[in-house]
Amino acid sequence: MRAPQSRRSRACWPGSPEAEAARVHLLHLHSGFDAGGKELRAVRLMQAFGPGVRHTIVSAQPGAHGAARLVDPALEVAYPLDFPSLQGLPSPARLHAIARAMRPFDLVLTYNWGAMDAVMARRLFAPLLALPPLVHHEDGFNQDEAQGLKPQRNLFRRLALPAASALVVPSRRLEAIALETWHQPRGRVVQIVNGIDAAACIATPPADAIPGLVKAPGEKWVGTLAGLRKVKNLPRLVRAFAALPGEWKLVIAGEGPERAEIEAEAARLDIAGRVHLPGFVSPPAGVVGLFDIFALSSDSEQFPISLVEAMAAGVPVASPAVGDVAAMVTPANRDFVSPAGDETALAAALARLAADADLRARLGAANRAHARAHYGEDAMISAYRRTYAQAMGRTSFP
Repeated sequence: MRAPQSRRSRACWPGSPEAEAARVHLLHLHSGFDAGGKELRAVRLMQAFGPGVRHTIVSAQPGAHGAARLVDPALEVAYPLDFPSLQGLPSPARLHAIARAMRPFDLVLTYNWGAMDAVMARRLFAPLLALPPLVHHEDGFNQDEAQGLKPQRNLFRRLALPAASALVVPSRRLEAIALETWHQPRGRVVQIVNGIDAAACIATPPADAIPGLVKAPGEKWVGTLAGLRKVKNLPRLVRAFAALPGEWKLVIAGEGPERAEIEAEAARLDIAGRVHLPGFVSPPAGVVGLFDIFALSSDSEQFPISLVEAMAAGVPVASPAVGDVAAMVTPANRDFVSPAGDETALAAALARLAADADLRARLGAANRAHARAHYGEDAMISAYRRTYAQAMGRTSFP
């Protein structure tokens, strides 16, 4: 998606130069800004902060701005096309250009490995250029680190991350990596679990809540909400689903470059008519209740927001034991969290859940109560406000 041009809403501009100067201006440097979990969380925080904050958003992947359409038009958001590239060899000249581009902002927010060069740029040039504070967010790893972290990247992170006022992670696993592998001090690492608006997670959405797709009477759905990326290993989910009875359909809601591979696997297994890829659905929380089973098949996750949304809608979960998934679901649902990478065990978990409607109902009810008790978004938003305020040396944010 082409980056939108800057937007200026009348609601955003109080009018006086003094008032404008007082507004906080955040620079968001994303590894990519397509609609995935971290992007949806960033959008939700932007909207919670309201029109008192201005935003500039840069994607390390050119054209990856799919989440832009979810941003409230009342906010002032810019998507500059001339920001120095976040990709390439970290030469002093390129890092210096990134550092200069960060100067006009009040706070820089960087996300994942794709923005780590900006963290290093601040480490090198902050004293020379009087750069604003920076908070780095790590939400997980792409396919190239799903099976193990790269030593050279670990070293680069250790060298760069002292530039960050805080390193925010959503999961206990990432917190342990930050402390033990990246050698970050305890005071820099902040764990903030992903929260959701539980009231928005509808337990019984309309059968046509997903555009272009209607759930027929008597039909059962295994569903997931995921970017169609290699690390999500969605062909694995197609294979694990394939043996379920004919009344079961597989719905994979999301966008990304792996669509053709998923469709090819469904065709190879002769179940293409039972596998649906409707694209990104908005809001995800409004449709996840259509699923009878929520499933993940990822090689790497940390604290997936989509799983929390499914739990809040009263849906049982089948997933590999990646990230914090086993700790996120209720104890009874942990029997359906299979060893990471074990496709046969994932298929068996799906089959057991598909065969027992009463079991699905019990697990779904327990998941709903647990999610609503522990994963509310108010605590998450408050924690981010506090972290950003502390980075800026303020008592409140915005």
